[in-house]
Amino acid sequence: MTERSRYRPATEVAHAGRDPRRYLGAVNTPVFRASTILLPTMADLERASRGEYPGLSYGLHGLPTVTDFQRALAGLEGGHAALAVPSGLTATTLPLLALLKPGDHLLVTDAVYGPTRRFCDNHLRRLGIDVGYYDPLAGAAIVDAFRPNTKLVFAESPGSLTFEVQDIRAIADAAHERGVRVVLDNTWATPLGFRAFDHGVDVSVHAATKYIGGHSDVLLGAIVANADTFPALHRLWTDMGVAPSSDDCFLGLRGLRTLGVRMQRHEASAREIATWLVARPEVREVLYPALPGDRGHALWKRDFRGASGLFGVVLQPVDGAAIGRMLDGMRIFGMGWSWGGFESLLIPTWPERARTVTRWSPGGPSLRVHVGLEDPQDLIEDLDAGFARLRG
Repeated sequence: MTERSRYRPATEVAHAGRDPRRYLGAVNTPVFRASTILLPTMADLERASRGEYPGLSYGLHGLPTVTDFQRALAGLEGGHAALAVPSGLTATTLPLLALLKPGDHLLVTDAVYGPTRRFCDNHLRRLGIDVGYYDPLAGAAIVDAFRPNTKLVFAESPGSLTFEVQDIRAIADAAHERGVRVVLDNTWATPLGFRAFDHGVDVSVHAATKYIGGHSDVLLGAIVANADTFPALHRLWTDMGVAPSSDDCFLGLRGLRTLGVRMQRHEASAREIATWLVARPEVREVLYPALPGDRGHALWKRDFRGASGLFGVVLQPVDGAAIGRMLDGMRIFGMGWSWGGFESLLIPTWPERARTVTRWSPGGPSLRVHVGLEDPQDLIEDLDAGFARLRG
């Protein structure tokens, strides 16, 4: 559990979830490796068996490195409490399992992260949960997709691959009027860029593998919840045994300490490169909400406190062979499925393959760009040479 911080974000991110007095003055929470925890009395053992013991009773229930990471994230985002899990996909799927039952109706943004969509289609439906998708630009009009048995909305803003900014406050207001909860995948902005609970969200999930970890060396997820949803989430987290290792949470805490300065650099470099791309003749559209002129810029400016280094680019019509020539010769930009680390990435995307209720037809092939921490001029030169190969 956490209290709202009295510090500004840059200070909070450096100190959240950290108490050197507990660990002999160590600045960082040490890595605790333990499975068996000895309890002092039989009465304590019996209390632990009923889930009533106030302290740690078994390593799987959250060693101090894990609980400090959880406490830090809950404080940063303004949630009641948080749970750490082994991956971002676990973070998106565990709340769906915990908060839905057979016969319930789930509404998912049509711009959702692909693996989340696969889980909904392949597993939730098998469990008797009715899954539907909604236009990511619906806002308050999401009410038109509600049914009497709608229990949960799963949002992601900006949208995966296509970067639509959703009016989360309007969605949350419409949902709560009907007793519907809202889960938000907030990985793109991090808690520094978007404080989900200030906008009415019930659960905020993160692929901490991305910006929170920040160094492309850890798989980690996080679930931040309000007081109403946390008990069900904690129960399933405990019953499924999905606590991550202390080593991984140590890397998550390490990443938090530099998150503020890294996000500033990611955003500044992404703005510079996105602005350069807008003027390129090979580019049809840049999909970056922080950029003036982007279709989601007004909502981003209203609701967000910052941006990240991830955005989309729609090219003028060109064949796959030309894109291959461009990408295969990149010297700095790599091709990889993840993002959020210090290194820049560039991959082709096919959002149209996944849409079911909205049409994605931007007029050309699309790429996803992650701008890392390299010098933006070197990245621009790498892209410039790539466009020369694209033209053939």
